[in-house]
Amino acid sequence: MEHSRLVVHRTILAVDVEGYGDPRRTTPHRLAVRHGLDQALRRAFHEAGVPWFDCRHESTGDGTFVLVPAQILKGPFVEVLPAVLAREVRRHNETHEPGERFRLRMALHAGEVAYDDQGATGPAINQAFRLLEAPRLKAALGESPGVLALIASAWFFDEVVRSSTVVDATTFRPVRVAVKETETVGWLSLPDHPYPPRPGEGPLELPASPACGEDLAALVAAADGGPLGLAIHVADQLAGRFPEGRIVLELDGRGSARIRWLPPRCCLSEVCRSGTGQ
Repeated sequence: MEHSRLVVHRTILAVDVEGYGDPRRTTPHRLAVRHGLDQALRRAFHEAGVPWFDCRHESTGDGTFVLVPAQILKGPFVEVLPAVLAREVRRHNETHEPGERFRLRMALHAGEVAYDDQGATGPAINQAFRLLEAPRLKAALGESPGVLALIASAWFFDEVVRSSTVVDATTFRPVRVAVKETETVGWLSLPDHPYPPRPGEGPLELPASPACGEDLAALVAAADGGPLGLAIHVADQLAGRFPEGRIVLELDGRGSARIRWLPPRCCLSEVCRSGTGQ
C-alpha cells in the first residue's frame, strides 16, 4: 500500500477503448471488452518484464490507468509492451463478435505523483489523461488499420524513446496537444502499423571538402566581418528557402538572444543590420 501524502516518481500509462460508449454495444459486449483489455494488459506487462501486481492499476470504466514504481525500467514500455498489447488485442478480436472487439489509444508519461486518502493525484497524471484525449491521437487511430495508437509525452520521448537502441524514434510524429488547460507536444506512434521514418533524421553527414570549397571560402570571408557579418551572409543565402516567413534568432552582442517570426516581405538582412529587430 502507498503511504498517505507520499510524493513519488512514477511511470504513468493510460489506455482508452475507442468507441466504448457506442450505443450498439450492449452491457455483455462491454463486459467482454473490459475482460479482453485486462487480459491483454497483463500479458503485455508480463512479456515486457514488468510485474503487474507491483503496479497500481485502476479501471476508468472505458480504459485502465497504471502507475509503475520508479525502479522499473521505462524502456520496455516502448520497446516491448506496445507491440505485445497490439498482438493480444488482435487475438481477442479474432475470436469475438463485432460488438466485443476493440481498439486502443495509449498514453505514456512519467513524473511526480502524490497520494492522499482519495488516491493518486498530480499534474503528471493530469497530463497523461490530456494526452489520451488529444484529437490528433484519436484521428491517428481512426485513420490506422491497426488496433493501437500511442502518444508519448515530450519528456518520455526525449528521455526514453530517443535513448532506445530498439525503437526507431524517427517513426514517431510530433503533434500539438491542447486539451482543457494543457498545451504541450506529444509524439505519436502506431506500433502495429508504423509511420515511415522521417526523412533527414539520420546521422549528420558533412559534404566532402572539394564540394563545398567555394561556400566555405564565402563563409570565411563573411566571418572576417565578425559574427554580425556572418549572420547577414547566412541570412541572405537562406532567405529564398523560407517564402512563408522566417524564424530569426536575434543576438544583441551581450550574450542575450531572442527568437522572432518575420513575415515574408520583411528583409532579413535589414533586421540583422538594425541590431534591434524593430
